[in-house]
Amino acid sequence: MRIFGIDPGSVRTGYGCVETDGRSVRLVTCGAIAATSGDAFPERLARIHRELSSLLEGCRPDYVAVESLFHATNVRSALKLGHARGVAILAAVEAGCQVVEYAPAEIKRAVVGYGRAEKHQVQEMIRILLGLVEPPSPHDAADALAVAICHLHTMPPSGRGARGSGLERGTSDPGPGIPTPGSRMPGSQPRSWRQYRPPATG
Repeated sequence: MRIFGIDPGSVRTGYGCVETDGRSVRLVTCGAIAATSGDAFPERLARIHRELSSLLEGCRPDYVAVESLFHATNVRSALKLGHARGVAILAAVEAGCQVVEYAPAEIKRAVVGYGRAEKHQVQEMIRILLGLVEPPSPHDAADALAVAICHLHTMPPSGRGARGSGLERGTSDPGPGIPTPGSRMPGSQPRSWRQYRPPATG
């Protein structure tokens, strides 16, 4: 099963896709769609929609998880963020994906165990859960992966089965034209923050 997470933003939209076979979770791809300097707002929205549509076509996720609108510095910012969320959800629906939404505090509780966790804490926990050498960067990508993992942790265990791609095929190929950043650390990784234990010192 693949879950594609989106952290919407009018300036930079984070995305991240994870895959699970019911036993372990791996990173498929992650990154951010950044606005080009000088782009008008309609052009930014078009870029978000166009690039997300291409990524969704390559990743072929079963679910798309989107961070819901929680707060903004002012009404103008809230409206722009709402537009960015709208084109992201539109791209997911056009790709035939089921869309789910989660509030920021709910995402942080599912990933870190604390609803007011800082961004660097989210990045580090995503690194641990996915067995990466370095935390995902930029933070928008880590936030998007957190949304995806939040949905994974919310699903019943019976729904986390393998699918006809990725691990089931015995290959790490995420799909045509999709990069796979980061690499796994050796050994087993915790599947949630509850299983994480800091390394022994001394």
